[in-house]
Amino acid sequence: MFTILCNTFRGITNTRHPGILKVQYQLFVRTMAASAHPFTNRLSKERSPYLLQHAHNPVDWYPWGEEAFEKAKKENKMIFLSVGYSTCHWCHVMERESFENADIGKLMNEHFVNIKVDREERPDVDRVYMTFVQATSGGGGWPMSVWLTPDLKPVVGATYFPPHDKYGRPGFGTILTMLARQWQEQRDQINQKGTLIIDALTRATQLQGSSEGGLPGQDIVDKCYQRLAESYDDEYGGFGDAPKFPQPVLLSFLLRYHSCHKETADGKKALDMCLHSLRMMARGGVYDHVSQGFHRYSTDRVWHVPHFEKMLYDQGQLVSAYITAYQITRDEFFSDVAKEIIDYVCRDLTDESGGFYSAEDADSLPTHDATEKKEGAFCVWTMAEITEILSDKIEGTDVTLSDVFCKHFYIRENGNVGFEQDPHKELVNQNVLLNQTDIGITAPELGITTEQAEAAIKKGKELLHEARKERPRPHLDNKMLASWNGLMISGLSKTAQVLGDSQYLERAVKAATFVQDNLFDAGKGCLLRSAYPGPGGDIEQIPNPIEGFIDDYAFIIASLLDLYEASYDQRWLEFAVTLQEKQDQLFWDHEASGYFSATGNDSSVLLRLKEDQDGAEPSGNSVSANNLVRLASLLNHEGWKQKAEQLLTAFSGRLNSIPMALPEMVSGLMALHTTPQQIIIKGEPGSADTEALLRVVHSYHLPHKVLILTDGDEESFLHKRLDLLKSLVMKDGKATAYVCEDYQCQLPVTMEEELRDTLQK
Repeated sequence: MFTILCNTFRGITNTRHPGILKVQYQLFVRTMAASAHPFTNRLSKERSPYLLQHAHNPVDWYPWGEEAFEKAKKENKMIFLSVGYSTCHWCHVMERESFENADIGKLMNEHFVNIKVDREERPDVDRVYMTFVQATSGGGGWPMSVWLTPDLKPVVGATYFPPHDKYGRPGFGTILTMLARQWQEQRDQINQKGTLIIDALTRATQLQGSSEGGLPGQDIVDKCYQRLAESYDDEYGGFGDAPKFPQPVLLSFLLRYHSCHKETADGKKALDMCLHSLRMMARGGVYDHVSQGFHRYSTDRVWHVPHFEKMLYDQGQLVSAYITAYQITRDEFFSDVAKEIIDYVCRDLTDESGGFYSAEDADSLPTHDATEKKEGAFCVWTMAEITEILSDKIEGTDVTLSDVFCKHFYIRENGNVGFEQDPHKELVNQNVLLNQTDIGITAPELGITTEQAEAAIKKGKELLHEARKERPRPHLDNKMLASWNGLMISGLSKTAQVLGDSQYLERAVKAATFVQDNLFDAGKGCLLRSAYPGPGGDIEQIPNPIEGFIDDYAFIIASLLDLYEASYDQRWLEFAVTLQEKQDQLFWDHEASGYFSATGNDSSVLLRLKEDQDGAEPSGNSVSANNLVRLASLLNHEGWKQKAEQLLTAFSGRLNSIPMALPEMVSGLMALHTTPQQIIIKGEPGSADTEALLRVVHSYHLPHKVLILTDGDEESFLHKRLDLLKSLVMKDGKATAYVCEDYQCQLPVTMEEELRDTLQK
């Protein structure tokens, strides 16, 4: 397949081109009344923030849909497909350089039907054409630029193009001109190559999920750990070299691996790797020390200079990682970070309806009168700014807040960003806060107490946060995605479990209620991908709502199971079961097993793929493997256990060859090979003795347990499904804990210490 695709790509792009056509400024759509925007296209009617960013380009953009497809067929034109997302830095660059250029816009409009896709709205479209781009170029990313035949078959694809020829490489205008001419001269050949490409991709993707070798064993779990240990950075934490990503799926795997191997050297090292990585990330510039939350990734090995966008999916997963680290260690450093991330999300990424927004951009205007955005402008500081804002002295000393802050966070007069981290010169003389020293070192060097230094840093953060409010804010992507909301609900639910703080439970319930009210079509019984804030605080949908994908189902189901174990409200468990049954109906591959990413109902999506990699987010199949094991254990459901086995067997080839590519799925495999544990509390909800036993359970990291609270209500969802619950009693009238394996229960206990002893065995 690779040879066919590469030859196809070269055959089209290596042809001698005549140079960029001479094009004149042309206005294709003009508003009738006076407007601040000289151009307006169809994207102005969309709800996606990314599409709206391009609504005033001099390009006749179409959203993905039949109107564009019919135009391409009727006029017999190639399609230019541009895929990105609203907080993508290089998407902004390509828009500024090419899509806002009237001459290039005229060329695009004359020779192509131009389609814009928000990859976060339509991951199914993105995955099809990213598969093509990766196969032909060996890499991928966004913006993704792909040229299609009128029947949507890809023939040429890449990522970012500069507007003009540079360094011996063709610019965007050159590529457009060349392809326009070739389409006129070699149309049949290009169509044939498009067919060959789709056929090759179809054959290749059918090989995904090969079941050769049967159900993978425990050795895959150990192999995944060993591969991670080999790539671990002992000094700065994390895995690999720059750029360095938080990779929550790897951290989650290590925490689960430790839970199964606590007494072994590998188990202890797994925990050490995870904790050191979490500490170094939270001390680095990749963490926003002023306004909380994590940036996308670090451009360097030491977690110093980040790419400044903030994504909801990172925040949700990292809350889970940090609160689990606290659960294991009882070190408040980790719980403080988890709580701060939640503070950021609830303050800056939250809709009044309860849903969570998707992201904040990396770029913003450095001042209100500036005309050009810069990356990191909202977050970085000059030393002069910090000295001015933090000029107050610590009481009884000559030490200022800025003295403490500059020493503790590595602030330098000429900035602390090296030129290699600032290729575009956007961070000259600027500082990214980096906590290089412990407070116990900072304080004595300044002649103050640790308590004074801690208070100074706390006050300094508050003052800088207030000062930052006066700056122009970065763009907010306010669409609300089911999958990412699920990740955040899980983080909140786990924090509520571990800390026992009702505010986190209330916030999780509010978000889950938002999902049920706004991202679930009760008539069809299916999830929706996205929702959007409307005027007056209403939540709106696009005219043809996008139905949910496998990620939406898997992440929401996982979050509902987590929410049940925080709230013990069985309606969330019942909703999870309803969604799992719908997921099986819509996405399950009855021939080769595993879940497809999309339903297959949209004929414009030419390939039905299965995601086989855990990246910035875990894959839908990986999360589903864990969900199936949890639901099977919770409801004593043999059918879901068998489905988990079939799913893991379907991915055995990938798991055997590159287990590190699927750490979340390996965690599911670990769960499947572990005897399931059910912890059942029989007691009155909210009573002191019941709450005491629940606190004991949540004080341990038990990733392979399920927790049930029953009060004996025979009409409850669980009581109707589990006969065992009918036989359980409250011993001596007290809340009673039953610890079971495969629903074979040990002697009941009523005392907290008795339960601790049982769980520690």
